[in-house]
Amino acid sequence: MENLEFEFRAERPVAQRAHVGVVGSGDLEILLEPAADRARVRVCTSVDGYGEIWRRVLQRFFERHPVAASLRINDFGATPGVVALRLEQALEASRP
Repeated sequence: MENLEFEFRAERPVAQRAHVGVVGSGDLEILLEPAADRARVRVCTSVDGYGEIWRRVLQRFFERHPVAASLRINDFGATPGVVALRLEQALEASRP
């Protein structure tokens, strides 16, 4: 198990909390809630040694969507494509 933490610039808060995905083989869950001024991400992953990949996927997402949110990601071996999909789903679910 590896725990990673990231922080990104943000311009606007998300409207409400969201929960998407499940912790299971090749999948992940995201718990998202509004934050004041930054995007903060905590990743708990079953796969060690991929911190740089996580940083790049998250950086790409927050460059497109600079939202102020606190995210907790619980990963069980999801691919970068699944991570990107779940991030988009969480953002969509956080809209009223």
